[in-house]
Amino acid sequence: MKIAVTYDNGNVFQHFGRTEAFKVYDVEDGQVVSSQVVSSNGVGHEALAGLLASQKVDVLICGGIGGGAQAALAEAGVELCAGAQGNVDQAVEAYLKGELQSTGANCDHHHHEEGHSCGHHGEGHTCGHHEEQQEAAGEPEDAFCGEDCGDSCGGDCGGCSGCGPSFTGPNVGKTCRTHYRGTFNDGTQFDSSYDRGEPLEFVCGAGQMIYGFDAAVANMEVGQEVDIHLMPEEAYGLADPRAIITLEIVQLPGAEGLKEGDRAYLTNQDGRSFPVRVTAKDDTHITFDANHEMAGKELNFHIELVEVK
Repeated sequence: MKIAVTYDNGNVFQHFGRTEAFKVYDVEDGQVVSSQVVSSNGVGHEALAGLLASQKVDVLICGGIGGGAQAALAEAGVELCAGAQGNVDQAVEAYLKGELQSTGANCDHHHHEEGHSCGHHGEGHTCGHHEEQQEAAGEPEDAFCGEDCGDSCGGDCGGCSGCGPSFTGPNVGKTCRTHYRGTFNDGTQFDSSYDRGEPLEFVCGAGQMIYGFDAAVANMEVGQEVDIHLMPEEAYGLADPRAIITLEIVQLPGAEGLKEGDRAYLTNQDGRSFPVRVTAKDDTHITFDANHEMAGKELNFHIELVEVK
């Protein structure tokens, strides 16, 4: 089963029709086995209900929601649990324990009185649209920062988020050498410079690293060790549903030899190649995911600053 929660920086976003992202959980035998934050790519309950249906979501957990949106979800076959607040992971845990009860349609966004908000909004949030909505990618490869950003973390935990520092610190512009260990929230390690026996070297603030890692190192002292938790927005960004591409196998010479899990390159209309992973295949069609494999993931790092030069 799949559960989606309206998402805003780790908390349940309080207006379904204006949510910019969902955190989608895969659940087996009553336990969460994986999760990913997915961009909504649009505003409006009909479009959002269709997006959830396309993601094969069974249950939506949200804060405020209107009657029209509730009807659209019902038509899409998505069960609704409204009125949730606080941390998204805790909301899903409460739902799976049977402790989260739906309030049903609880927001009339067409008749707001002055100062009214739909449920409990986080500080600075109202039922209106965020002023700084994340710009959706126009082409699949826009999910990546580009080939000019360089490699980082051995290709596993690097990349960049913004290609330019919006932070300050004594190490910005300097070459830093760090040891690090990266883990998911369940403790699974996905990368470690300690295991390779060689510190990672990069220029702090040059866009060679994911934003949260870079910003943390900017203010560290040599010999200092820190533990950081990064939301997807500080790491590889949100997963973009439009970067899921299904094509006929006959359109792609050589595709018949690919299998699920394989990596390949596709070419866009401008002739630029971009990396993809095969996520599904049958006798006639093949599906690729152009999102970074870490997109939508919360990441944890233990960082040790070894040298600054």
